[in-house]
Amino acid sequence: MAWRVGRASSTFLLNRLVNGRISSQTTPRNFSSADANVHSFREKMMDQMFHLDVNSQIGSCMPLAAMRIGTMIHNIEVNPGQGGKLVRAAGTCAKILKEPTSRYVMVRLPSGAEKLIDTRCRATIGQVSNPSHGSRKLRKAGQSRWLGRRPVVRGVAMNPVDHPHGGGEGRSKSGGNYGRGSLTPWGKPCKSGYKTGPLKRRK
Repeated sequence: MAWRVGRASSTFLLNRLVNGRISSQTTPRNFSSADANVHSFREKMMDQMFHLDVNSQIGSCMPLAAMRIGTMIHNIEVNPGQGGKLVRAAGTCAKILKEPTSRYVMVRLPSGAEKLIDTRCRATIGQVSNPSHGSRKLRKAGQSRWLGRRPVVRGVAMNPVDHPHGGGEGRSKSGGNYGRGSLTPWGKPCKSGYKTGPLKRRK
């Protein structure tokens, strides 16, 4: 088990049992590091195949058609064979709402949205590890810089040479007699872009 740069959850390296390739995968919650040992994992999986149902094992990856209703899953594919795209953030999981009997299955995402996904798409059973990632408090401003996050400065607090909103007396981002809308630091409109419709008729 290891931590990768830019990932909020832990990952584990596992030799593929079929072709011997090494691949990295997000670690499910309650997954022990002893399971990542190839030999012990192979023996343990063989024992479980005879005694237990694979559908109930945390960390099992299989098509959605082989899962039961109410199963908590993560790392879901959008298109078959494309690789996991949905529900990969730390501590997140999705839920299967309807029995995958037809070509599509109803899945409830962490945002609350319900999405129809092809039953041939694969997913991993369980919840992504490190659920306390969102509640972590940064101790100081420097810790945010360690994560690669630079400070955010408002445009109205800058000088006119630095931002279109800069300058003026008081808190003002207007220019001239008529005022201006919100602009990016490069002078482009922030809201709905430039006006391209027909011009208003003069009265």
